[in-house]
Amino acid sequence: MTFQTVPTYQGVLARYAQYLDIPAHTRPVTLQEGNTPLIPMPGLAAELGGGFELFVKYEGLNPTGSFKDRGMTVAISEAYGRGAKAVICASTGNTAASAAAYASRAGLRAVVIIPQGKVAAGKLAGAVAYGAEVIQIEGSFDDALALVVQISQQQPIALVNSLNPYRLEGQKTAAFEICEALGAAPDWLCLPVGNAGNITSYWMGFRQYHDLYRLGLPRILGVQAAGSAPLVLGRPVEHPETVATAIRIGRPARGEQALEAAEQSGGRILAVSDEEILAMQRRLAAGGVWVEPASAAGLAGLAHELLAGRLSLDELRGRRIVAVCTGHGMKDPDIIAASMPAPLRLEPDVRALEQAILRGR
Repeated sequence: MTFQTVPTYQGVLARYAQYLDIPAHTRPVTLQEGNTPLIPMPGLAAELGGGFELFVKYEGLNPTGSFKDRGMTVAISEAYGRGAKAVICASTGNTAASAAAYASRAGLRAVVIIPQGKVAAGKLAGAVAYGAEVIQIEGSFDDALALVVQISQQQPIALVNSLNPYRLEGQKTAAFEICEALGAAPDWLCLPVGNAGNITSYWMGFRQYHDLYRLGLPRILGVQAAGSAPLVLGRPVEHPETVATAIRIGRPARGEQALEAAEQSGGRILAVSDEEILAMQRRLAAGGVWVEPASAAGLAGLAHELLAGRLSLDELRGRRIVAVCTGHGMKDPDIIAASMPAPLRLEPDVRALEQAILRGR
């Protein structure tokens, strides 16, 4: 028997190099990130009122379980290509794991600064597993980011937070994939907003594809957690609090760009409660898509606007809506694990098992 060789997908740098503004010295470091599924969610669309198409861009299926890999492959590749020996980042979790994985693959040292408390164990474990040096400070993410910026300016160590422009170059490729899958831009894009690099990069990508191929532009619905909503409040939040740890950020590094993206697209940025976020996490899981709490914020915002009447079903009728789910549920399982009931325990007896199954009908 002979097998035909099928070309394999090689990551966002190989797939989209012609669209990325990156230096010639960039040396690819990839884990074959990107190419994540755009999953139809007809059941959830019907629950929300129906009449529109709803899709989830499931970024939790990137190699380290979050959207961060798209930008990190480019940031690390650029740093590696210019001869950097070490990288540094501040992180609430996902950036840490991604930076550690790509740095390890390139043979670079990775230093990760995390804020005090509320970093999901699954994310921190990933950073450690990939070999990062993790330092926790007695302060917030915003304090950690200020410190790593200062260190990177004083020492020969590459900053790989979303302030790094090459992170955005990689992250914008998700917009390209959405346009290619749908044959056009969606009518609405819903996504969580934390440090605001992702909303900024999506808008970059959609505008670039629109300029090249006239595939349209979406309206953007950016969603923050109510306890960490500086862009909604119009001021920094000194002590941000939310169960959605990935967006527990009080001073978004790309805040101005996020507000511009929402305004230019004809969309908006709003805040939802932790209860709304967790309720949407459960609804997504009922449709077979388990995401970390922050990832459910975008769709929680859509549901919030529909319930409040600021979006009408007539307005959405026949439209296509894409919700970006940024991280896998396994990245932050603590809330689910804490609330789940203990499994039923039985003796190894077929009659007892049969009765238990029938009772559960």
